[in-house]
Amino acid sequence: MYNTVNKNRILNNYRNEPQVYCAEYPATWEQPNYLIQGAIATMLVTALVLASFAVS
Repeated sequence: MYNTVNKNRILNNYRNEPQVYCAEYPATWEQPNYLIQGAIATMLVTALVLASFAVS
């Protein structure tokens, strides 16, 4: 854990927070990749649910 010390030598145990930024909408060439990832994730979750029903 990182600690910071101010000019009065007081210890600060709070973590440093990252810089906040707004997400950008994916470009047109990135959108098919998200579609493929979503399809693979859906198939994986469906297979896991079906396997859990088959085992029980």
